[in-house]
Amino acid sequence: MALWGGRFESGPDALFKQLNDSLRFDYRLARQDIEGSIGWAKAIARAGVLTPDELTKLTAALNKLLEEVRANPTLPANDTDEDIHSWVERRLIESVGPLGKKLHTGRSRNDQVATDLRLWTRAAIDQRLAELRDCRRALIDLATREQSTVLSGYTHLQRAQPVLFPHWCLAYVEMLERDETRLRDARTRVNTCPLGSGALAGTAYTIDRHALAHDLGFDAPTNNSLDAVSDRDFVLETLAACAITAVHLSRLGEDLILYGSQEFAFIEFDDAVSSGSSLMPQKKNPDSAELLRGKSGRVIGPLVSLLTTVKGLPLAYNKDLQEDKEPLFDAMDHLSMCLRVVPRILDTLKVRRDACERAAKGGYSNATDLADYLVSRDVPFREAHEQVGRVVRHALSLGKPIEELPLTELQRLAPAVQPDVYASLTIEAGLSRRNVHGGTGTQAVAAALAAARARLNAD
Repeated sequence: MALWGGRFESGPDALFKQLNDSLRFDYRLARQDIEGSIGWAKAIARAGVLTPDELTKLTAALNKLLEEVRANPTLPANDTDEDIHSWVERRLIESVGPLGKKLHTGRSRNDQVATDLRLWTRAAIDQRLAELRDCRRALIDLATREQSTVLSGYTHLQRAQPVLFPHWCLAYVEMLERDETRLRDARTRVNTCPLGSGALAGTAYTIDRHALAHDLGFDAPTNNSLDAVSDRDFVLETLAACAITAVHLSRLGEDLILYGSQEFAFIEFDDAVSSGSSLMPQKKNPDSAELLRGKSGRVIGPLVSLLTTVKGLPLAYNKDLQEDKEPLFDAMDHLSMCLRVVPRILDTLKVRRDACERAAKGGYSNATDLADYLVSRDVPFREAHEQVGRVVRHALSLGKPIEELPLTELQRLAPAVQPDVYASLTIEAGLSRRNVHGGTGTQAVAAALAAARARLNAD
């Protein structure tokens, strides 16, 4: 069914129709289109366009159609309407006859689709927020299980300083909490109602747009009809927040891939989130984590695609904006899948604590602790840094860790060293000195973990 045609003498070219029609993908907006139509029916009834009896009949028919869509959310195979708006209107007219033709009074597909998409995006954000929360829960649970596990920290992918395993977990909790904040912030700008803006100039009927916005769960109506029908900032902002989230999941995936390799051997993936090789029987591949990394492109790409689409559009609505839906749907689908698989990876993850500790002790990761010890002996840090560098070079030449060098050798290279130095070179001593807020000290991490759990529970 077409919602236009009186101006035209002939129907559309078959290829143009294929290019133009959007029902195959915007059918995902069916629930939102029906819900928005119920809200619009109430609004035009308040404006005197519909009688109470007509409103009752229309809303009953729309609610029946909504139940049908909820029961079967896939597009019926033989439906060839131009878009979701024409599909809903056709089904409504089939149900209530000519009365169905009154529903579109004062409304345009321009403000209708903007409203539908905001309703859909709002619901999708709420779902992503719930999924993000479960990811945080999984990281916090893993941190709790491994509260005393020591891990080698890295910079430049070289062993740097020991950190507690829960400190690593909480780094990703911080990222995901920022992701939630961005999505919640985007949601505030999603949640304004364009309906009543008409095609571009506002509706000619006495619509109470504040009441209409309230009926549909929006915070307020939009303020400018030209902007309302052409604005897709809310999609761009949502996609940007999703893209950053996907990048964080990609970084998590990369860490897990490295830590699960035979070269690191810090962790082992459960069989349920791994795959094998079609040729090499011994292989156990971290495909779940690799796809966290790989799927990030499926979320970043839609943002770039839509930015490119809208960058040169004149006011107000242009058909280019039909290209806003598939990128948003695709990004949300793939981000959702990734967010839902993260807890399955983390909840079943096996941590090899001995391997983690061996790595934490290796690579001269206590060199900074030796420099700090020298500072405590009134050696200026820059001199201490230079002296410890010579100590490390000497230890490397002998193939020994710093703590196994004789006191006389340490004193030759760093004269301020005293017999108590060895107590400062243990992992436990290094961690105990880093109980600053945000540090990897045992007490600091325990407090951070408790705070993270409290924030999770508060949500």
